[in-house]
Amino acid sequence: MREFNIAGPCVKRWHYMIDSLERVQGVDALISGGKYFVLHAARQSGKTTFIQDLTNQLNEKNNYYAVYCSLENLQGVTDVEKGMHEVVRSIQRDIFDYQLPYSKEFAKDANYENFTGVLQQALSDYCKKLDKPFVIFFDEADCLSESTLIAFLRQLRNGHNKRSITPFPHSVALVGMRNIRDFKAKIRSDSETLGSASPFNIVTKTLTLTNFTKDEIAELYAQHTSETGQKFDDDAVDFIYTQTCGQPWLVNAVAREIIVEKLNSDFSKPVTQTLARQAIHTIILRRDTHIDSLLERLKEERVRKIIEPLVLGENIGSRISDDFMFVKDLGLIKEENGKIIPSNPIYSEVIIRTLTYDYQEDLRGQFPEYQMSRYFKDGKIDMNYLMSDFQQFWRENSDMLPARFNYVEAIPHFVLMGFLQRIINGGGQVVREMAVGNGRLDLCIIYHDRKYPIELKIKHGAATLKRGLQQTVEYMDIHGCTEGWLCIFDRSSDKSWNEKIYTRHETVEGKKITIVGL
Repeated sequence: MREFNIAGPCVKRWHYMIDSLERVQGVDALISGGKYFVLHAARQSGKTTFIQDLTNQLNEKNNYYAVYCSLENLQGVTDVEKGMHEVVRSIQRDIFDYQLPYSKEFAKDANYENFTGVLQQALSDYCKKLDKPFVIFFDEADCLSESTLIAFLRQLRNGHNKRSITPFPHSVALVGMRNIRDFKAKIRSDSETLGSASPFNIVTKTLTLTNFTKDEIAELYAQHTSETGQKFDDDAVDFIYTQTCGQPWLVNAVAREIIVEKLNSDFSKPVTQTLARQAIHTIILRRDTHIDSLLERLKEERVRKIIEPLVLGENIGSRISDDFMFVKDLGLIKEENGKIIPSNPIYSEVIIRTLTYDYQEDLRGQFPEYQMSRYFKDGKIDMNYLMSDFQQFWRENSDMLPARFNYVEAIPHFVLMGFLQRIINGGGQVVREMAVGNGRLDLCIIYHDRKYPIELKIKHGAATLKRGLQQTVEYMDIHGCTEGWLCIFDRSSDKSWNEKIYTRHETVEGKKITIVGL
């Protein structure tokens, strides 16, 4: 019986899978036309599965000799001579593994001291022996760094440009998380130049793998139903699509968590929306390797430059900057209807939980678990009491926080979210809606089917209050609420706490809004 795969490339006889070759259009034409191209997508989105399937297909059709070659083992190798040696040896091993002709002759007499030409010479010599065009796919090409990367790209370019004179691979693909544009950024800093043309300006096209559509998720889950008889409720599929936005690893991980862990592989029970919700909550808290590797990136300065404005709702400048494109290539953010938002609700939740974790820990001493019940009365949250306590905490501690945390500008948002998360842990949910350029962060606490909408804003002049009230009304309308809270953080250094800390109530368009000054 096959299973939902969450580790490594998919294999049809072992795993449920969507035909990866159908997810990328136009590859056949690129290969038949002898083109060099790039395929990039976020981690665990199906790149390796796609390239391995394509390699096997090309060899089975017998029109080409094709090789899949991973360069992952060269991560961090900066010595160019050692790096080029390892690149050639990797190709050598893969040619042998695919049982291509003359495999033992590849790079047999290679001169590794000639690191600026050894790859080009080895590939050229090998192609001279073959009776069919040679195609090679370099996976994890963006693992190469500095001088090794330059030497690698330049030799491929030189060989490509001399193909009419000396045989060389017919088609080459560079596969990785990053686009070729970012390979150049990796080679040089803003203040440096290569002093020549781009080392790989021969790319005809850049391709990417898209996430699963809702129909593809349904198709994937239907394979399991066909083999086991276990059904996925329609609303469960809809919910999983909404929460994952079709990210392949998440789609598989949720199904696996439900079937293997929640239902103990009892195929007589259907997969419901309730089970899907529980599985997603478990995955968020457990922080599997896939998620944890993404969250490690949050510590990087170039990632902070994008994620912090996203939380604040501020603008980020150019959408073609290296920082922006890097975070987008990671799969943490996406552009949708002109807005920059988290790639999916699950990533949004784990990003915030990670960035607010230390704040929640700080709150443990001041607000022990046994005191949390004081904020709940008759099945409702006493938001005004809760906000009053937070005001006091913020007044006493805010000056000490910036020295300890990297996301300095977003500290007010993270501290309040950490406070709220700690209050409702295990008994409710905090829904966060982030988008670059919104000018605020929208939060909605959901507890016992009641909703408590909250707007978070940093004060920027007198217009902040007026705009904030209108935004709060709009957000309350979305959730169908008649009561909401507008939190305005005043970071002015020339104001006293007595001026900053206040609570007042206003009615706007028939809706009650509590303004919380901080």
